[in-house]
Amino acid sequence: MSRWTPCKRRDFIRRLCALGFDGPYAGTRHQFMVHGEHRLAVPSNAEYSVPQLRMLIAEIEAIMGHDLSAGEWQRPRPGSFSLPTASP
Repeated sequence: MSRWTPCKRRDFIRRLCALGFDGPYAGTRHQFMVHGEHRLAVPSNAEYSVPQLRMLIAEIEAIMGHDLSAGEWQRPRPGSFSLPTASP
């Protein structure tokens, strides 16, 4: 069974994109991401602690309408986290 671990902001945004969120877009105090008609504020700190991550996951679950396990959150989806490579 997987455990929740702290998450870097960049990885958090990549995982949200893999779950179907668009963004991040500039907001007044924080950037935000959009899923359908719902907005999720993305805090500006560089790394999210486990309690903060769990609060954000609870918001994501409410937006998406289903639960996310720690294993599902940490397991990359095929091809979803690839970074662009520099061409020679």
